Amino acid sequence: MGAFGKAFATFAQPLIDGTDGSPEQLQQAMTLSQLCWNLALVPQEKRDEFLAGVQPELKMDDEEFADFKRTIVTPMIERHHELFPGMSQMGPIAESASVAAHEIARPAPRRPTKKYAGTGRNEPCPCGSGTKYKRCCGR
Repeated sequence: MGAFGKAFATFAQPLIDGTDGSPEQLQQAMTLSQLCWNLALVPQEKRDEFLAGVQPELKMDDEEFADFKRTIVTPMIERHHELFPGMSQMGPIAESASVAAHEIARPAPRRPTKKYAGTGRNEPCPCGSGTKYKRCCGR
């Protein structure tokens, strides 16, 4: 399991502990954990709007849903902020569906001052950029 998987399992542990271990209950605990994780990343002023869209899917009346928010959603959001304090300040992740907006900026490849003789077009570029020579310094 990778670092994210371990972090998510740690986050979800209280809900997992509340199950009887059956696959159905474990799946429900993981789904609720994912919902709470995502809600923790949504700006606070937009959470109620987000949750209003979830309530019909959960088939809960207003009283049940208020109890669900109080006993599960709010404590799990607080847990997320305790376990991952810097994550909620990363920006409006929930507002953008574009993966490109959250890509890690890759530094521009370094251009050598001299041309490398003998480098094949499809070999890694000797400047260290990690791209093929033909797409980097061989242009």
